[in-house]
Amino acid sequence: MTTTSERVAGSRAQQASHHVSQSVFDGSRLRVVLLVDVHDGAHQEFLDAYEQLCNQVASVPGHVSDQLCQSIENPSQWLITSEWESAPPFLAWVNSEEHVRMVEPLHSCVRDTRSLRFHVVRETGGPAADADPAERRLQTAPRIGDGVIRHALTFTVKPGSEEIVAKILSDYASPEPQVDDTTRLCRTSLFMHGNRVVRAIEVRGDLLAALRHVARQPEVRAVEEAINPHLEQDRDLDDPESARVFFTRAALPAVHHVMAGRQDPQAERYALYYPARPDLGMKLAEVLSRRDEAAAEDPRSPVLRSTIFQRDDVVVRLIDVRDGLEAADPAQILGLTDSAQVAELTTLLDDAGTDTTASKDAGMARLLDIARMELVTDRRSPDA
Repeated sequence: MTTTSERVAGSRAQQASHHVSQSVFDGSRLRVVLLVDVHDGAHQEFLDAYEQLCNQVASVPGHVSDQLCQSIENPSQWLITSEWESAPPFLAWVNSEEHVRMVEPLHSCVRDTRSLRFHVVRETGGPAADADPAERRLQTAPRIGDGVIRHALTFTVKPGSEEIVAKILSDYASPEPQVDDTTRLCRTSLFMHGNRVVRAIEVRGDLLAALRHVARQPEVRAVEEAINPHLEQDRDLDDPESARVFFTRAALPAVHHVMAGRQDPQAERYALYYPARPDLGMKLAEVLSRRDEAAAEDPRSPVLRSTIFQRDDVVVRLIDVRDGLEAADPAQILGLTDSAQVAELTTLLDDAGTDTTASKDAGMARLLDIARMELVTDRRSPDA
């Protein structure tokens, strides 16, 4: 049977472009670490919930193994580690409705959780240690990042309320950017496509601390309360469980980030929305990531930076463009230089909307027009 990681990664080389600072598509193994703080007196309930979850996750494609560990210093602190064939099958599972249902029993017995995900770069000991890194599915070299963590949230609003929601989301005072001594909000970009809202944030430091900081700000809380009546998915921000489920489903993780060697502080930011066919969201994101890697190597490309976000069948590509979108060739913005690439992309889209009888230029322009999201607000903190 072909696994998720094999379908997505295939034979793609693990040595990625030096322009890529983040990617889930290199095929290397993944280690997931979950830090858990258990309520006093709830340890047996926690163990029972873990055993149930462990039995269920064992059958998930791409899962290799897991461990449950208890602190020798503080019995309330637990550590769950799991190993996966690669990142795509884990992300497909952790972002699914099945996962939301699986972990529900855990939340009544824990104070707090923190999830960390790592590609395996090196390992020691055992017969596998002498094998070639490619055969062990290890990341062959460390990635060099820019110190910025990228994350997004997405949700839909009731049809007909788009203008009201856009006004609410644009008319608020920005929160204090400095979270603590090590964490700072750098940029928030908010876009809409029909009734879908996408809020992308850039943080230097601790993402979880930044998200909690923003949620506590009165101006942000007022905005969230104001859009509540317009949301398609009901939520009660005064109910921790309701809020948790909403934001779990709204999470739109960054799966790929690429930056060209040339940069322009005046580059304009855009977002493109790619609704994928059922079960093809991860594959679509992987195809787009290849295009962005190629564009980063091309000095003629106006795309200077690209981040791809994906969850289920929702794929969003956030791009910084030199000289603006109107002055650019649509094919370069989309990263498609020939008809074969267009055909590959449109087979993955739920509604490409392109006329196969149209000229190449007209088809590209039409595809770009369909994908383009409307900018609501783009805020940068000083010294970001």
